[in-house]
Amino acid sequence: MALQGNLRDFSGTEILQLLGSQKKTGCLFIEASAGKFVVYVLEGRIVSARPPGVSKDDPLLRFLQRIRRLTEEQALGIITLHQESRRDLEDLLVSGHYMDEPDLGIYVERQILDTLLDLMRWTDGAYRFDPARRWEEAPRVRLGMDGVLIEIARRADEEKRYAKVFPDPNVVLALRDLPDPDEPLSEEERDLFALVDGRHTLAEIEDEAPLTAFETRDALNRMLESNWIAIIGRREGAPPPVAPVEVARSNQRPRSLVRELAVAAIMAVLVLGARWAADHIETPRLRPGTSDVFAAATLRDLRFALELYRRDRGRYPLQFDQLVDDRWVGPEQTRLRGYIVQYRALEGGQSYHLELVSDR
Repeated sequence: MALQGNLRDFSGTEILQLLGSQKKTGCLFIEASAGKFVVYVLEGRIVSARPPGVSKDDPLLRFLQRIRRLTEEQALGIITLHQESRRDLEDLLVSGHYMDEPDLGIYVERQILDTLLDLMRWTDGAYRFDPARRWEEAPRVRLGMDGVLIEIARRADEEKRYAKVFPDPNVVLALRDLPDPDEPLSEEERDLFALVDGRHTLAEIEDEAPLTAFETRDALNRMLESNWIAIIGRREGAPPPVAPVEVARSNQRPRSLVRELAVAAIMAVLVLGARWAADHIETPRLRPGTSDVFAAATLRDLRFALELYRRDRGRYPLQFDQLVDDRWVGPEQTRLRGYIVQYRALEGGQSYHLELVSDR
């Protein structure tokens, strides 16, 4: 007899705990007014949180569009391919070269966690476990039930805390400082640096970030605690929050190492948004040409950008304008009051000469 009942009697967490402890294989169906969920388990491990095949409402397909990994046109093309071949979405993503196997596994895991976080909010709805319904495709992930439930519980607690850290979606965020070059940066932080430019509100960052809402606030919270970003005000004319709430602090540290791309993004954003944001951040600002210290720091930053360019392209730029054209630095960073930037590529871009010459 299939396991079935109502979420008023047993929560989604309790049901999944039971399936994990009993090492069950099958499919958990949950249906309520808010929608439908399916969770496939294999010997007590979660292998999917989506139905097989492809549809426009497929959780993984929607997730990949939400994080800007697939365009709407690509999604429609995949649906068309499925209608012709009847192959599963995950198979089409790999065979169609939309992504490789390791990346797909990461996206599937992220989608499962995002889906289950929504599921854990449900307090009403019918559930049914069918051991005869099994995941027929080769599993891309096999997530241990205990680890998944611990992570979901952590995210649920953090969501409540982030609601206090960021109570107003209309606050404007800007960069305050560069991270230390040896500081480990998460991939989520790298994705957000380009949006924290002193112009975007929190709501706009969440909407444009290639992340889920939780991932966005999770990364922004770490950046705020590290003093890399600051809340510099709020969008004029936007409705005020219901009530101000004291900001909470977290002991969580950044997770993964993606330093080089992160710093490149930071440098571009600092230049493009510096003038606007500096007027709102309560930190001193040096004007070009008024301090040799500023000139020395600018020269150091330009050299760092050149090194990042070489690591990405295999050589230094033949013309200095390529740094600006490819957004490694902004145009204002190449025009210092009182100085002229002189650059010359040597040995076909294998080395270079760079200096700041006084124009007086």
